[in-house]
Formats: sequence, C-alpha cells, structure tokens
Amino acid sequence: MSNELENEELYGDDLVTLTDDEGNEYEFLVLDEIDYKDGHYLALIPQFDDPDAGISSDDTYMIFEAVEDENGDPQLAEIDDDELLDELAEIFAANADDGDIEEQ
Repeated sequence: MSNELENEELYGDDLVTLTDDEGNEYEFLVLDEIDYKDGHYLALIPQFDDPDAGISSDDTYMIFEAVEDENGDPQLAEIDDDELLDELAEIFAANADDGDIEEQ
C-alpha cells in the first residue's frame, strides 16, 4: 500500500483516506497521534462502508509514520522496524488506558 493521503491537510482531520498501489481507497479514523524519537506517528482505525459485513475494527488499529514525499505532500509510511513498532504500540496502548484516546 503506498499510503498516499487524499486529505490535503493531515492534521486536524479526524478521517484520512489512504490509497493503495492499485488505486483502492480506504478510510481511517485518526485514533491518536504522538511525536516519538524523530518522527510523528498516528494510530488509525479502519472505517467500513458496510457495518453489517461482519468486520469489526474495535480492537484493530494500524500505526503509521507521517512523512512527506519528494514533492512535500503528506504521506503515511509503514513502519518496518519491529522494535520501534512495539514501542509505539505500547505508548498508544498506555494512552488508551489513561483515557488520552477518545472512545469510539
């Protein structure tokens, strides 16, 4: 997934639309954002058009790094470093436990 953001302004929006390499669009709710080490990271919950499809996103979220492409446009990048991903997951989980993440 190329994770190209359709939204012109990432910050302040509660929803972002990601486009994969095949042009399919997926909508995500921004659950939380943090600055950690030298990056800015977002926890996103997938939103589904058909809530009766049997897909539940209640306990599922994805973590991406907010970056800019070569043109300065905002993008979300997958995180390849498993250790960093584990650290970020712990921080986002702690934020949720502390009530820093709004209930959806």
